[in-house]
Amino acid sequence: MTTDSPSNDISFADVATAASSLRDAGLPVTLDALREALPAGASPAIARHLRTWRAEQAAPPVVAPAVLPAALAADLAEWARQHAEQAGAGPRAALAEREREIDEALSEAERLENERAAFEAEADSAALARDAAQAVADERQEEIERLMAELRDARQIAMDALVGKAKDQLAIEGKDAQLLDLRGQLERSVSASSAQSDARLAAEMELIGATTARDSLALEVKDLQAQLAAAKSDRGALRMELEKLRAKAK
Repeated sequence: MTTDSPSNDISFADVATAASSLRDAGLPVTLDALREALPAGASPAIARHLRTWRAEQAAPPVVAPAVLPAALAADLAEWARQHAEQAGAGPRAALAEREREIDEALSEAERLENERAAFEAEADSAALARDAAQAVADERQEEIERLMAELRDARQIAMDALVGKAKDQLAIEGKDAQLLDLRGQLERSVSASSAQSDARLAAEMELIGATTARDSLALEVKDLQAQLAAAKSDRGALRMELEKLRAKAK
């Protein structure tokens, strides 16, 4: 920047050149020194230009780096450490609590998993036992149905046998009634023949025929009685067999 005075010919360049020469010569750059080096009568302008030159030549102040004393640095480091510990105490405690909760949750999850595995094993065992019991129950149900069918067949056979024996019994009882009736007729015939001597021969012949018929009928009755006894024996055997089947069915 160049500043020219309106009242004289001394310019800023002249002042700057003279000031630089004095500085380079190792001389102090003062107003008096510049007055001697420059024409007289220009003191106000010289003073003004000198101030401007000094402002331009002034170097920015050098700021020394801030160096903390060792004791202060140690105290500051200790303070920072304590502050960090105090500031981190809460988060560390919270983190420790979270880790403890996580450990407890993991332990609980492991316990529940073990219980679930045990329950599944028990369920599998119970299912196997249930299937085995169901198989045994099915076998027993089939056996019961088979025995019931056999019992029904045995009851039907026994009933048919009893009906047959009853029919035989009725037939035998009918023969006995005929024999009694024949005997009555024979007795009446004998009584009548004794009263009628003239008809004795005829009566005797009738008696012989009746006797023959009676004997034949008696033999038939004996045979029927033997059949009845056999039927009764068979009926007793059937009753015993029926009782056995009933006991087996129970």
